[in-house]
Amino acid sequence: MKYETLKSYSNEEFRRITGVKRVTFEKMLEILCRSFALKHAQGGRRPKLPLEEQLLATLEYLHKYRTYAHIAASYQIDESNIYRMIRWVEDTLVKDGTFSLPGRKALLKSDAQYEVVLIDATESPIERPKKSKDTTTAARKRNIP
Repeated sequence: MKYETLKSYSNEEFRRITGVKRVTFEKMLEILCRSFALKHAQGGRRPKLPLEEQLLATLEYLHKYRTYAHIAASYQIDESNIYRMIRWVEDTLVKDGTFSLPGRKALLKSDAQYEVVLIDATESPIERPKKSKDTTTAARKRNIP
C-alpha cells in the first residue's frame, strides 16, 4: 500500500493497517531521514523507494509477517533490494535507541514491584468408561448371528 493513500486515513485506520500510531510512524520517519542524510552527505545513488515507503514495507514485514517475495511483488522491486532495505531500516531504528526496550540490568535496578501469578497446569487424569467384552466391536461381531 502506498503512503500517499495512508495519509488520508484516520488515526485509528492508520494504526490498524501499519501496526503503529501515526505519531510513532512520524518519529520513525524522522530518525530515518536523519540517518539517510548522514549516509548520503557525500552523495550516492537515490533509493528506489522513498523513505516513507521503506518504513511502510518494513512495518508490513514485521506486523503482518509477509515474506520478502510478497513485499517485493507489491512494491515492484527486486527481493534482494527489499531485504537490504528492511535490514537498513531495522538497524537504523535499533541503533537510535528511541524504540529499544530496557535491558535486563535496568529492570533489576528498578524499584518496580512485580506481581507474579502462578497457574497450576499439571496433568489430571480423564475419566473414561472401562472397556468390557460386550462393548468391544470384536465381541459384538461374534454375537451377531
